Parts: sequence; C-alpha cells; structure tokens
Amino acid sequence: MPFFQEPPRLANAFDDDPLLRELVDRHLPAGAREEVVEELRALGALAAGPLRWQQLEERLEEPELTQWDAWGRRVDRITLTPLWSEAAGLAARHGLVATAYERRLGGASRILQMAKVYLLEPSIDVFACPLAMTDGAARTLLDLGDPALVERTVPRLTSRDPARMWTSGQWMTERTGGSDVSGTETVARRDPQEPGAWRLFGTKWFSSATTADLALALARPEGNPAGSRGLALFAVETRGPDGLGSGILVNRLKDKLGTRKLPTAELTLDGVRATLVGAPTGGVRAITPMLNVTRTWNAVVAAAGMARGVALARAYARERRAFGAPLLEKPLHRDTLAGLEAEREAALLLAFRAAALLGRVEAGEATPAERALLRVVVPLAKLTTGKQAVAVASEVLECFGGAGYVEDTGVPRLLRDAQVLPIWEGTTNVLALVALRALAVEDAAPALRGEVARCLGAARDPALALAGAIARAALARVEAALADGDGTGREADARRLALTLGRTLGLALLLEHAQACLASGRGGRAAAAARRLARSGVDLLGTAGLRADGDEGLLADPG
Repeated sequence: MPFFQEPPRLANAFDDDPLLRELVDRHLPAGAREEVVEELRALGALAAGPLRWQQLEERLEEPELTQWDAWGRRVDRITLTPLWSEAAGLAARHGLVATAYERRLGGASRILQMAKVYLLEPSIDVFACPLAMTDGAARTLLDLGDPALVERTVPRLTSRDPARMWTSGQWMTERTGGSDVSGTETVARRDPQEPGAWRLFGTKWFSSATTADLALALARPEGNPAGSRGLALFAVETRGPDGLGSGILVNRLKDKLGTRKLPTAELTLDGVRATLVGAPTGGVRAITPMLNVTRTWNAVVAAAGMARGVALARAYARERRAFGAPLLEKPLHRDTLAGLEAEREAALLLAFRAAALLGRVEAGEATPAERALLRVVVPLAKLTTGKQAVAVASEVLECFGGAGYVEDTGVPRLLRDAQVLPIWEGTTNVLALVALRALAVEDAAPALRGEVARCLGAARDPALALAGAIARAALARVEAALADGDGTGREADARRLALTLGRTLGLALLLEHAQACLASGRGGRAAAAARRLARSGVDLLGTAGLRADGDEGLLADPG
C-alpha cells in the first residue's frame, strides 16, 4: 500500500485551549460564565471546522476590482470572497464589535469580545481588520463626534443585525508616509452648497477594507498650517447605491505579501463629502482613541495566529511519524513545540491584559494607575506580540518540513499574514518610541513597575522563584538604562528596551496566572510555560560594554 500522510486535524478551538478557558474562568463574572462558555464553544467548533475548511477551499480566491462597466461608466466595484461575505454576518450576529459597547459584563466586556475575536479570526481571512477599525471608529466618534453624527453612525457600527451593521476603514496613509502623517496632502474644503459639510481632495495610498461603509480620514482644511497640528479628522460615508459613492476613485488594489483577502486600495478623493469629527485642528491627537483600540486588536490577532499555528504543528506532530515514532515523541521536537507554546501563552496574556485595561477605562472602573498603565501596555503589547507572531509562524512552518512550504496545505498563509502585524498601526520602531514617550509621562513608569511587582508578588510558589527573579532583573536593567542613557542612545536602544519591557510584562503575567492555576489545582502547565519563557530570553539589551559611539553609523551605512 502506498503511503499518504494524514493532514493535521484540529479539535474545537475553545476546548483545545486551556489557557483561554482559564482566562474566562478567572476574569468573567460567575453568573455569566455558563452562557459565555456555550457561545465560545460554538465559535470554537465553527472556527476549527466549517470555516477552516471553507478557508482552505477558497485559498486562491481574492477580491476583484471592476473599474468600468460594459458601457464605459466608471463603477469601481470590488467583489469580495464568499468567506469574507459570510464573516460579515457572523461578526454582526456574535457581536464582535457590539459586545464591547453593550457592556453587559461591565469592563470585562472587552475580555469577552476579544475571546470571540481570538477564536474566529484565524479562520476568517483577516476580517478582524475592518472589525478593528469599526471598533476604533465607534470609540473615536463617541469620544469626539457631534451628537447628530454619533446618532447616525454608532448604532450601525455597533449593531448585531447583519443587514444594518456598518464597517469602517481608515484613510490615513499617503505617499508621504504612514506613521509620520505630517506631510498629508489631502485638502478639505468647505462645501458652499451645504453648511457644515466638507469636500476632500487628494490621494490615499493605502486604504484597508476599502469596501467599508464608513471611513475616518485625515485631511488639512484649507488655510491650516503645515505639519500634523494643521490636520483634522473627518468621517466619510463611502457607499452609494451601486458601490463606492461619488468622489471616490479606486486606482488599484494593492498586490500584497499577505492578507490577500483584505481589499486594500489606492484611492483618489475627488470632492467626496465628509463630516468634521471634533476640532478643525489636532487631527492626529483625535485618532488616539482609535489607535488604542486597533493596537489592542492587533495584539489579540497576533496571539490568535500563534494559537492556530501551534495547534496545527502539534496536531501534525501527532500524525507524522519519522525514524520509527510520532514527531511528538521526539525530544527535540517536543522541545521546539514547548518553546512555541510558551511564547503564545505569554502573548495571549499580554494582549488580554491590554484588552482588560481598555475595558475598565471605557467602563469608568479604572484606577488612576490603570489609566496610566493603559498608555504603556497597549504599545508594548502590540509591538511584542507582533514580533512573536512572525517568529512563531516561521517556526510552525518549519515544523511541517517541506509540507509547510507548500501553499495548498494552508500553512504558508500563516507566515504571510503574520508579517503585517508588526507593521500595521505602527512598526516596531515607531511603537517602541511611543512606549518610551508614554513612560516619560508622570505616573506611567510607576504604574508599569507596580503592575510587574503585583504579578510577581502573587507568584509565591517556589517553582516560580527563578523565573520571577529573571523578570525582576530585566525590569531593573531597563530602568537603569532609561535613567542613564542620553537622548540619542536611548532612541537607538528603544526597540531593545521596549521588547525587554514587553517580554518582562508577559512573563510577569504568566507567573501570576501560573500561581492561580497551581492554587486551584489546575496543574503545572502555566508554570512550565513561565519557566520556559524565562529560559528563552527576556532581557534583550545585550551584553553591557560592547557598544561604542558610532557603531550604528558604521554598520547601517557601511558604504
């Protein structure tokens, strides 16, 4: 009989994830737990079963742009994949945005929301992208929008009715750059025919989820000064009767490395109608609430991608035999899987800590220290989990050997889609600087120090002592570097400082969770993950004394 390798088969994504179940048990109210678990288990079955198989069957399908109809009319119609169309209804019915705004569980509603996202996202082809922007738009409009605009848009953005729910995009990036929007060339002009309305003119080089019903866009009102302070934030309703509305031209869909099911376009805005959100200046500051939300989603999606990759690698290791035994019985392969599991557990706890803080702040339940902590944890969670996601996806690919390099196994997509996570909503370098600026604000550094101390103080079991000592030493080293470094040296080290802080906080949260598991008799898995993460490396600052002034210049541009 010829040999055919059995493919990896996934179990229910909720039942197969002990860490997620433990989080739900620890952080959601006991009275709501039974109903919550029932819904999460149903989503776990859907994600590991029908949605995953549909995703594999539609592997080669991508959005298509039709710019002209048969009679020469400009239509700019984008056709989505079947799974994307199905995901929109699924997201509405299960409240992947709405859950955070209904607040049935108070501040913990964000944890429930992100648990749903975490389970579904690996099987819905990055539909989390428009959902994250929808959530961010709702938060921004509630914070800044005038009552009429809020009344018109927010109930749709947060609806559970698929026929009524809107999604939102973001139109920020132009040819001049992404993170630095100070050179934005889009101009906003008042509409002389309609008091209170504006018209936007310019080019948006990178608009994700172009098929969304709403978009938040940066533009410079005529007469405003140059630079980021002269920008304003606008809401654009994008839909017309047959597709994109008047004044929006789709130049092309982007041909991207990954996230290929996500329709990302280059747009020309030619007088599209817009509504001012907030003040006619300070648009960059106005998008801060959106960034807190979308960066938190980014971290959760990173953890979700790692979970799917590790689950597939583990399932394959059970099926694949080599040198007389299943891969899962080989000590070196077990060691590799253990390292991946430790990374994904720390990532999940870090992402959900950001979500928990966001929910408490939104619900008015946060202490002043938690408010300060949110400003630091969100960028740290985003940048740390983004880098982890790419590294874990790469290792997962290798766990499959040659099969991991073959597209129709579905494994290469994990790596291609993961690569966007360190880029979108701020690259690692940009987020590192954001985190260090946040630490410089009064109360932020003490809040982070207090958070790590709280977690480590809870980890009393002797089996956790050494990992706790490693976390304390890493934090102390970062604090010493921040106190001693000058401006240039601190900026050059910003990535290492921020990643060390992110990994330290992830380890501290893992130690706190491990103690809770040991105390409740849940076993030692989380403790093993904490020890393994500590062994894998937390302090990324390198060996003291090896750096000399001018090294970066000699290496970055040796010519």
